[in-house]
Amino acid sequence: MAKYLIQQSKPINGEVTISGAKNAVLPIMAATILTDEVCELSEVPDLRDVSVMKELLLELGAELTHNPETSEVKTQIRELKSCEAPYVLSKKMRASILAMGPVLARAGKARLALPGGCAIGARPIDLHLKGFQALGATVIEKDGYVEAVSDGLVGATIYLDFPSVGATENIIMAATLAKGTTIIENVAEEPEIVDLANFLNKMGAKIKGAGTDTIKIEGVESLHGAKHTVIPDRIEAVTFMIAAAITRGRIHIKNILPDHVKPIIAKLRECGVEIAYTDDEMIVDAIGKNLIATDIKTLPYPGFPTDAQPQFMALLATVKGNSVVYETVFENRYMHVGELNRMGANIKIENKSAHVGGNKILQGAQVIATDLRAGAALVLAALTAEGTTEISEIYHIERGYEKFIEKFRNLGVVIMRAEE
Repeated sequence: MAKYLIQQSKPINGEVTISGAKNAVLPIMAATILTDEVCELSEVPDLRDVSVMKELLLELGAELTHNPETSEVKTQIRELKSCEAPYVLSKKMRASILAMGPVLARAGKARLALPGGCAIGARPIDLHLKGFQALGATVIEKDGYVEAVSDGLVGATIYLDFPSVGATENIIMAATLAKGTTIIENVAEEPEIVDLANFLNKMGAKIKGAGTDTIKIEGVESLHGAKHTVIPDRIEAVTFMIAAAITRGRIHIKNILPDHVKPIIAKLRECGVEIAYTDDEMIVDAIGKNLIATDIKTLPYPGFPTDAQPQFMALLATVKGNSVVYETVFENRYMHVGELNRMGANIKIENKSAHVGGNKILQGAQVIATDLRAGAALVLAALTAEGTTEISEIYHIERGYEKFIEKFRNLGVVIMRAEE
């Protein structure tokens, strides 16, 4: 197993270019299943999850090329050779479920191995399945697999009990080829949903309302190939914005959409960070600033993103004053707290909130990345911690950040990847 060794950093200074969004590219790759024509995607990050989605498309019969140097993917499924996402792939990546809607719409049946044998009711997958059932599919769970069968999907009005991003995406994709009109209410509003809808509309779909809480889809007979550039990864952008703040440095960020990171801009400014931006670039400047505490509360988009909460908490541990972090999206999103405290932070969890005592001088330590964003938080903490920090279980981090070490090294950070 590999680990990162990170030395305390001087204030970082330099520029970084943000990669395409992992959470946008996965559903878009799944959407290419809906046509037998060629689709060309640009700004595709070279990540493990993208590799798993490529494997899945190949399993289904795709002719696919991926050039990591140019970040381009070209794919075509002339005919579906399989309607199944096997366990070997679904256990690697939960996003395999995103193939189910497109396969069901195109072939009339889809089969997915449930990752880890979890009961459906206990997982968000039930929202996806309820959506397929509303469109007229029959859903059967058997022998660790879930299967959806239909002799033609029909438009319906669907209300999501929770604005799940994955369920929103899956139901949209299935509904593009359904007969008649589908209206989905209480949907997720994330930019990644908008990007998917834009791609599908380029393919000939008729989708309105993406980015609001209600989406309307007029079903069409067929979809055609399309070219599309994936939006920049807003959580990667946020991670580098906070890196500038936590080291009291300055960073010039390219390929960023400031509209997608408004809550972070607001909260960093409350802390005393200077931020200036144009349509697709941003300068984050914390040089010589005495940063102060602020409270944050996570919410579905367009609120403060839960995926930025761990990184922001690392920053709050180093600023003047005490903060409260309220986590309202995920129940168990404080896995990083124990590891940050190992580094000298003073964070106490009370119910759904975390109380962060600021002004701490962090110390290098051996810590574990428990998940993707927790891992990113530990890297940010390591930049300001005295001595050397050793982070293990880094496969979590590399699942979601492209050229991670290279980008930090270009900002002057001393970071090394070592095999254990």
